[in-house]
Amino acid sequence: MGEKQYYIYLLTNKINSVLYCGVTNDIKRRVYEHKKKLVDGFTKKYNVDKLVYYEICGNSVEAIKREKQIKGWIRKRKDKLISDFNPEWKDLYDDIV
Repeated sequence: MGEKQYYIYLLTNKINSVLYCGVTNDIKRRVYEHKKKLVDGFTKKYNVDKLVYYEICGNSVEAIKREKQIKGWIRKRKDKLISDFNPEWKDLYDDIV
């Protein structure tokens, strides 16, 4: 049996003014938790629950490294990453469920 897949994901709010970068091994469950406000903290406080970007990593070390890399970027670079992947910034949650 191979190692689990890990995901880096970016969430935003309805007006795309806030970004949150996270990592998980179960993207469907994790985004659901954000949408249902089951996760205390930043995403709950600022209503950040729209999945606009994700990428798959082969292992947890790679995923955490990539998450830290993206978190270190300026907003403009994150916006470009999202726009290249999801030009309309639509919620991708239904596409992954």
